[in-house]
Amino acid sequence: MKILVTGGAGFIGSAVVRRAIAEGHEVVNLDALTYAACLDNVASVADAPGYAFVQADLRDPDALGRAFADHAPDAVLHLAAESHVDRSIDGPGIFVETNVTGTYNLLQAARAHWIERGRPESFRFHHVSTDEVFGSLGETGFFTEETPYAPNSPYSASKAASDHLVRAWGETYQLPVLLTNCSNNYGPYHFPEKLIPVVILNALAHREIPVYGQGTNVRDWLYVEDHADALLTVLTRGKVGRSYNIGGENEARNIDLVTTICGILDRLRPREAPYADLITHVADRPGHDQRYAIDPSRIRDELGWRPSVTLEQGLEKTVQWYLDNENWWRALQDRQGVGERLGKS
Repeated sequence: MKILVTGGAGFIGSAVVRRAIAEGHEVVNLDALTYAACLDNVASVADAPGYAFVQADLRDPDALGRAFADHAPDAVLHLAAESHVDRSIDGPGIFVETNVTGTYNLLQAARAHWIERGRPESFRFHHVSTDEVFGSLGETGFFTEETPYAPNSPYSASKAASDHLVRAWGETYQLPVLLTNCSNNYGPYHFPEKLIPVVILNALAHREIPVYGQGTNVRDWLYVEDHADALLTVLTRGKVGRSYNIGGENEARNIDLVTTICGILDRLRPREAPYADLITHVADRPGHDQRYAIDPSRIRDELGWRPSVTLEQGLEKTVQWYLDNENWWRALQDRQGVGERLGKS
């Protein structure tokens, strides 16, 4: 299968690209190379015979049309998005432009390509979304594919809008669409503005480790390589028009997650004082959802997929990766917003 992967130089997208090439697929990596993208993420497959890179912005419909015409993909895996909640609080406009208008442009380009090729039944448009579109849970319960949408941040609202567009293009135009909503990802190549890399890198620099509020917010954590496996499973075996929730089955409070990472660093890179001494509670961000948790029974029962990495295993692998790849993350330290507290307004 020749797969057009949008956002393939980003965190999750690059994991998908690497895995797809390893599984024998051809990949067209379409990325605008914004602040969070890094071509080093796909350097290991850049010379593979089935790999091609296209620099294009989702907001440019002509560029998208050329990409489809030049490469004639069999499927689209749409991961490109503005994704940092804190940045969406400070500047929501770019989230609407990229995540909503950009997804519309991509749907139109994919639909035109699909029609031109005679509407092949094998074509797929797989849209990758987030559990944040469902809002916030209490102490119990889980998100299912039937959970009503209730986004609480500009980021999650923009993703919810894009989900609705994808569903509408499937219903109205019969475009063969698939939709997945995932829990929080972590692992290698995670851009250093998100929680887990912030904890690791601040600890290594002996800087304060910020924790929002009391750190009681709960997330379900999904190792990025497991997510890439799940996405390709849905793309190749999922039922058209179906949505699948992808979870790591690894719930943890933020404060417990941070403390665990500090303990791993105490073993792997010991210092005189425990890294946990650097933990500092800071003012919470506006609209901070209390808990996310996913019921992954549909993807498990229909497609036989389950995560293979526990949170303990994944955190150990992730911390070790950052220790072993200092050149990668040091090159990103000067990018706009890295190391700053965003989303306070």
